[in-house]
Amino acid sequence: MMTEQLAGQVGPSGIDIAYERFGDPGNPAVVLIMGAGAQLINWPAEFCTELAARGLQVIRFDNRDAGRSTHMSEAPAPDIRAALGGDLSQATYNLSDLAADTIGLLDALGIDGAHLVGMSMGGMIAQTIAIEYPERVLSLTSISSTTGDPAVGRPAPGALGGGGAVPDDRDGYIAWQLQNTRRLRSPGYEFDEAAVIARAGLSYDRGYDPDGMMRQFVAVLASNPADRTQSLRKLDVPTLVIHGADDLMIDSSGGRATADAIPEAKLLIVAGMGHHLPRELYSAFADEIAAIAGR
Repeated sequence: MMTEQLAGQVGPSGIDIAYERFGDPGNPAVVLIMGAGAQLINWPAEFCTELAARGLQVIRFDNRDAGRSTHMSEAPAPDIRAALGGDLSQATYNLSDLAADTIGLLDALGIDGAHLVGMSMGGMIAQTIAIEYPERVLSLTSISSTTGDPAVGRPAPGALGGGGAVPDDRDGYIAWQLQNTRRLRSPGYEFDEAAVIARAGLSYDRGYDPDGMMRQFVAVLASNPADRTQSLRKLDVPTLVIHGADDLMIDSSGGRATADAIPEAKLLIVAGMGHHLPRELYSAFADEIAAIAGR
């Protein structure tokens, strides 16, 4: 693993993006894109190492408004209630902007084409990149994500906002994160409370920004078109879709719809998996991703 680095003046927005690389930089690149409110450390180092061991170089990074990448702190705090009601006037950016950030990072690293792996909102970003920059995408893996069709991938009651407002203090944030992660856990696999607590503390220290998390959430709602289904039908890229059968945040119908839309996509619905990556599945998922990359 290389130490964390910062790429400056990335993409059309000219932002800074924090990133880390695993494996031989000469190997094919796999870019890991995380979800809303999550940081590069939410891609476990052990999972990155598993991918690197399969002949891939792995790049994990902080999206804008997360971790040590640029935070859009001058923007007004988003009104989530208004956004859910259809008022998107306060949106600072959308999925296309986040896609352009990722392509800008590839440019900064001198990478022409990459295998994309996105989770949750990261899966939406990866899908958007494949739609808007098809010449840069070698394969696509969409995990715990959806197409944007409001009829699929709906959260279970209480999945959104079940933990209440995000606390300001470090201890409160860790407790809040633990509560939310426990609620969205994979019931068929071990829950590693110590790892969740450690990662939450590191996330707080790296770049605590509850408004940034909300700006990312609004970015998903503000994307146009919100439903990517018709554009996904036109993709011609090796695709893997992974979804937990017990995902409360994004129902598995979102994964099924993604696989149905993308021609010849491979679908894995995983029993006992919720809205997170179980440690027990790192190796199996790395095998699947490497196989799609090999196509």
